[in-house]
Amino acid sequence: DRVQQEPGPARDRLMTTEMSRKVMAAILAHREVAPLLSDDHFSVDGTLVKAWASMKSFQPKATDTPPDHDPGSSHGPEATTEDHPAPTEPETDPMPRDRRQNRNAEVDFRGEKRSNATHASTTDPDARLYKKSPGTGAMLCFIGHALMENRSGLIVQGDLTQADGHAERRAALDMIHRHSPGSTRQLTPGADKGFDAAEVVADLRQACVTPHVAQRSRYSAIDSRTTRHEGYALSIKHRKRIEEAFGWAKTVGGMAQPVYRGLERVRARFILTMAANNLARLPRLMAT
Repeated sequence: DRVQQEPGPARDRLMTTEMSRKVMAAILAHREVAPLLSDDHFSVDGTLVKAWASMKSFQPKATDTPPDHDPGSSHGPEATTEDHPAPTEPETDPMPRDRRQNRNAEVDFRGEKRSNATHASTTDPDARLYKKSPGTGAMLCFIGHALMENRSGLIVQGDLTQADGHAERRAALDMIHRHSPGSTRQLTPGADKGFDAAEVVADLRQACVTPHVAQRSRYSAIDSRTTRHEGYALSIKHRKRIEEAFGWAKTVGGMAQPVYRGLERVRARFILTMAANNLARLPRLMAT
């Protein structure tokens, strides 16, 4: 009865990152699910999550705010009503006027330079203007991250951050440390070429992690010490399965553009969707 009387507060208590991670952890810790998971071999990747905000809301940031009270105005807090008698109601109703305004007016952004440094969305200030690759259009979005174990393809960690060029690298390290804190096992996370950077590879190796990262054609930080092993080729092959979870989340789970605003709420929704993807795959995995 209490939940029915207060649906808003009850939902708000559930839509938190902490609660979403508890749900995912409870699923993975189930006695029938735990044996399906790999303890050493993982894959990591990220995907853009479109914000619930339009490009028209991306406006220049306010430099200053107007004062609450204008001393020169006659409608200030000290103004009296003696000089302004209350208007009397007209004897007849006025003729109705069409006061409708076009809420979706046309806006021409051509020639206007906009960036996250000078502009922000008035609808969702946490969203950032970002594009995944050159030649694609920029949009207001977040970046969702996932850590997948390679044995059964289940998501073991999820996260969502503001969009920038280094968000995936930072999130990968955070998810690995969160999943295996203080681990001394030689974990092997597979990743795409975006992780092939000297500082990222060094951070992973310092954390007792062997980076199975796809090599760039030039100036790769991955050498033959890693690529000569058979496990490297397997990691590169299996890492693409993480795209299946992202595809399910966007087509079935509603994460292509979730109807939530704010980093915390969108993150909680993303992690819950990753947990739901695991539940959708478990019946077939257990049957085999």
